[in-house]
Amino acid sequence: MGRIVGWVASGVAVLLLLIIAATAGVVSSVFGGGGAGGSCVGAVTVPGATPAGLSAEQARNASVIVTVGDRMRVPVRGWVVAVATALQESSLINHGDLGPNNDHDSLGLFQQRPSQGWGTPEQIMNPEYAAGKFYERLLTVPGWERLPLTEAAQKVQRSAYPDAYARHEKRATEIVVAYTGGTLPVCDGAPISASGWTRPVAGTAGSGFRTGDRPGHDGVDIMAAKGTVIRAASGGVVVRVRCNVRGDSSEPTGGPMPCDRDGYPGLGGCGWYAEIRHAGGIVSRYCHMVRQPIVRIGQTVIAGQPIGHVGSSGNSSGPHLHYEIHEGYPATENNAVDPVPFMRRKGVPL
Repeated sequence: MGRIVGWVASGVAVLLLLIIAATAGVVSSVFGGGGAGGSCVGAVTVPGATPAGLSAEQARNASVIVTVGDRMRVPVRGWVVAVATALQESSLINHGDLGPNNDHDSLGLFQQRPSQGWGTPEQIMNPEYAAGKFYERLLTVPGWERLPLTEAAQKVQRSAYPDAYARHEKRATEIVVAYTGGTLPVCDGAPISASGWTRPVAGTAGSGFRTGDRPGHDGVDIMAAKGTVIRAASGGVVVRVRCNVRGDSSEPTGGPMPCDRDGYPGLGGCGWYAEIRHAGGIVSRYCHMVRQPIVRIGQTVIAGQPIGHVGSSGNSSGPHLHYEIHEGYPATENNAVDPVPFMRRKGVPL
């Protein structure tokens, strides 16, 4: 009897997944999370992979999550969100009722609750069904691809520990990479990569990181016309907004600032600039803006959100964005890294 019930539940799950897959494109086109118009849709090329550090059971469950995401044409960023969520909720173990240790009536990989409308206990304990329901709800979150992973997951899960998902992002990305043949897809023309990063400005990379003739150049220059929109490279919190010329690091006062006019080589300083702190203590810096950044300290931003406009303030010979990445907070000369390979690893070529 139990085996027959299991077959029936599996059949129901498959039927529901077909319905979900058929409607996902409609949901996505309405809410901006689907496979058309600039989303990063990849493919599972190594379904039987066993990512390092996972048991056979965990690997099977991770494989189900990414395979369902592939089948539903969910952008790869969604696979990372789903795997990170399952790592936090269940350590990728398909838990049944744990008796006195159970959290209410939570079950399965995502600890979904029958009483909250996720499905019957039998359905939730089917990893394919559970993953499909997670993706179904994720796709209804407006702009989910641009949100920090922990916010996207929380909007689906409504967890009592909303910040816990972020710590699994790196591991989840590694797991997803194992099922996509060793790389995450690079999305030409797509605003957000699978790992949640995007180009800060449309333009061509010029002067590079700490070159022979500019050993103190701690970033890369991206050439763009004055007034071009500068966007947050990933989700995070704004930690600095300043005018910086000739060693002056003034906080905005609302009045005229020395950065409100074009600078010149030898002037020194970043001009108008902003810094954003991202998950893992990564900091991105955006220099030489034409006027005061349009974000404020303490503001949470999402990937691709406008934060200012290209200019030539500070130590600058013409309009461009000087873009820096720092692997550590606060940003210092000692933790600056070359943005070009960093962004390439994030699936975003500069």
